Amino acid sequence: MITKPPVIAIDGPSGVGKGTLCKELSKKLQWYALNSGIIYRALAIAALHNQVDISAEEALIPLVSHLINLNFTPHEKEIKVILAGKDISMKIHDQQVSDVASRVALFPRLRQKMLSVQHSFRVFPGLVAEGRDMGTIVFPDACVKIFLDANAKARTHRRMLQLQDNGVSVNFNQLLSQIEERDERDLHRSISPLITTDDALIIDSTNMSIQKVIEIALHYTRIQLAKA
Repeated sequence: MITKPPVIAIDGPSGVGKGTLCKELSKKLQWYALNSGIIYRALAIAALHNQVDISAEEALIPLVSHLINLNFTPHEKEIKVILAGKDISMKIHDQQVSDVASRVALFPRLRQKMLSVQHSFRVFPGLVAEGRDMGTIVFPDACVKIFLDANAKARTHRRMLQLQDNGVSVNFNQLLSQIEERDERDLHRSISPLITTDDALIIDSTNMSIQKVIEIALHYTRIQLAKA
């Protein structure tokens, strides 16, 4: 008997397509969606707006309360993000915001505080959650775990197209360097490093269309849900 809302956890590095997969699975299953990266980006925006020292964990922790009314809705192309009544959808793509989000995510006490925000999205009929530690730390009891991967150049190309769609001009080599730097931080941070679990389905999408990724993930998900 299911006592908790079921969770599908999708993890993987930056630019691998987790957001698209999360959105598509949530639409097909009619479940809620959680993009954990948006939560950290919203915190980064709050820190920048309030001119908080991003190297001071104690100064950042009170900002978590700003996220209580955070909500985002998956749209056909992009996600609409509202923080404190203001639309910050375009700001979340800013490279400075991304960099700050990556850096504040290294603080252990802050991450612990953020867990309650992430857990609040777990409601019936179910949740599709994507990030870097969804299946390991945030929702270790997820009934479906997927680890999405791809090489750095493929991910850089995808992220570049995404940014261009949002009117942001970027240099490929600079973006590649930023993604590789982010990978290094995510893989080697002392708390919640980017790792997979023994019970996760690993999908390498380097040479795979997003449609194929969705097809594989949905098929696997339905099999796992039937077992639950």
